[in-house]
Amino acid sequence: MIQKIDHLGIAVRSLDEAVQYYEQVLGLKCSGKEEVPSQKVKIAFFQVGAVRLELLAPTSSDSTVAQFLEKHGEGVHHVAFSTDNINEQLSKAKDAGCRLIHEIPIQGAGGRQAAFLHPKSTHGVLTEFCSVEIEQKDNV
Repeated sequence: MIQKIDHLGIAVRSLDEAVQYYEQVLGLKCSGKEEVPSQKVKIAFFQVGAVRLELLAPTSSDSTVAQFLEKHGEGVHHVAFSTDNINEQLSKAKDAGCRLIHEIPIQGAGGRQAAFLHPKSTHGVLTEFCSVEIEQKDNV
């Protein structure tokens, strides 16, 4: 079952510039940074109440975030929901007719399992399922 909105992914061109904005203008504090090689991104994390913001900057021009930036510019990239059973959630989505980007979960930020649903079958919103949160680390 879905537990909560886990995070909002926001695509940015420069992680350093975006972190500066979120800290200096909004007064938020970056709680950590991480590189996720499987997704070809660097991520900066901000906790805002019960929801985390993840700023996503591509580490390669062929990453999906780089392609998103090229097509749409900076902005909201995806909405992520935490679930206590990611495989069951994927199965339910597939049975309901959703197009899965990942049939099998991949390793995401913080070592958590993650899988995405294609926005063409989710009313235009790239949707992520992620396993219930484990301790976050800073490895960038």
